[in-house]
Amino acid sequence: MNEPKPSRRTLLKHAGLGAAASLLGAPMVIADSKTKPPLQDAIIGHGGFRYRVDLTWSQADPAKTPVNDCHEMVQVADGRLFLLTNQPKNNVLIYDKSGKVLETWTLGFKGAHGLSLHKDAAGKEHLWVTDTSTGQVVKTTLAGQILLELPTATKCGAYAEHTPYSPTETAVGPNGDIYVADGYGSQYILRFDAAGKFVSKFGGKSAIASNAGKFLQAHGVALDTRGADPLLVCTERLRNEFHWFTLEGKFVRSVYLPGAFVSRPVIAGKNLYSGVCFGMKPNDFRMWKDRGFVVVLDEKDQLVSAPGGRPPKYADGALEVLLQDQPVFRNAHDVCVDDQGDLYVAQWAADKVYPYKLHRVG
Repeated sequence: MNEPKPSRRTLLKHAGLGAAASLLGAPMVIADSKTKPPLQDAIIGHGGFRYRVDLTWSQADPAKTPVNDCHEMVQVADGRLFLLTNQPKNNVLIYDKSGKVLETWTLGFKGAHGLSLHKDAAGKEHLWVTDTSTGQVVKTTLAGQILLELPTATKCGAYAEHTPYSPTETAVGPNGDIYVADGYGSQYILRFDAAGKFVSKFGGKSAIASNAGKFLQAHGVALDTRGADPLLVCTERLRNEFHWFTLEGKFVRSVYLPGAFVSRPVIAGKNLYSGVCFGMKPNDFRMWKDRGFVVVLDEKDQLVSAPGGRPPKYADGALEVLLQDQPVFRNAHDVCVDDQGDLYVAQWAADKVYPYKLHRVG
């Protein structure tokens, strides 16, 4: 029997979001104490996006390079993989694709959360790192040297004094403008120019009954260049949605993924990938920990694969509720897609595990 299709209103009512809607940090969720052990070499995913699970890919030594939460990963042009963790001893672990740790560096951030890669017009690559605990947003070299720090929302005049600000993610536009998602603060996307001067903001906290262009948790933001004009795609985690905006902040469209409390959007080729940090249970629309999986959408915003989740099904054009199928992941916080189409999944609140690699097999 197919699961019912929860409406957005039903989802919000039953997901335990009273505390989450207050937006004082990460949302309150329900722990699942019956999590089963993950599955080495399991084949997960659907259609042309199927993967072999490699739980032992990382060769990091916990005694030498400990991690807390593995938040996000990116791959740079030379093939190296950069992992961001909120372990202040080593915020960044740099891997090769075999899982060997090449080096580490740190900014000393206790709330390191967002890691975005940008290549400038000269072909130089830089990283953008957000710290949710201090409100810092910094641009660094690949070696960890800070080149620019954005002012906080209060200091730049975007917010009134004492307005909550806890940035979670960044994206950089074609002209160098920086977009900062205040996902654990006041739910705006803040826009700065390339020099770090505040330009504008859009979004803001949504009411339960109305959400077009507003957020309950603007967890991530990315530049989407798959169409004729570049757009910003932003996470609306608590509503299981992604929203698209023009670069000036005008709302364009959204896609609803019932049951999937998604993390940041990752654009790779023609597809959008995201880790699902929290999930639901059959006929239970609350927000549960340890129910994570991954989603893959095509260029038409159709869900084509859910590695670790049940096969995606549409009925009368509406996607049926998504649920974890195989307990490979606990809380999938990010997906990195490498130059061969393999995936790396970083997890939050998963007993300090290093990323898993998903080798594409179909």
